[in-house]
Amino acid sequence: MKEIIIESVSNLPHEWATFLLAMIPITELRASIPIAILTFKMAPMTAFILSVLGNVLVGALTFIFVDKIFDFFLEKVEWLNKIWKKYIHRIQTKNVEKFEKWGAFALITFVAIPLPLTGIVTGAVAASIFDVPFKKAIPLLAVGSVIAGILVTIITLFFPQFVFGK
Repeated sequence: MKEIIIESVSNLPHEWATFLLAMIPITELRASIPIAILTFKMAPMTAFILSVLGNVLVGALTFIFVDKIFDFFLEKVEWLNKIWKKYIHRIQTKNVEKFEKWGAFALITFVAIPLPLTGIVTGAVAASIFDVPFKKAIPLLAVGSVIAGILVTIITLFFPQFVFGK
């Protein structure tokens, strides 16, 4: 998998490749930073900054467009629309108190943990589901991204054997 990802961006300048890898929901910072540092031999601070910038950009774009994208697809498939609305309603009613209590901390933590199915794209979708205002959501997502970037950079620098299953 690592080879496929690297191959897909290998013709780009390493800085652009790093920025773009951070924007892909599957790779995000978990791959962009290690690839930049270990494969492209990029300075850790450069890898960190480019990755966080790309990651925050995709988080903001996801937050802005997620409702429009879901609405577009869900209006085409009525049965899926009904299921989705029930699902969202259940998430909101079941978790609204938890989110109100832990909202900012929960969103930052969710984005900051560099594990599969977490990250800024999923965090942006969650922020949208819970109707977090844009001016509040983007800084929270950005803080989570910075924390994730720091964690991934530290792991890459000090424990490279854990990166890419080496």
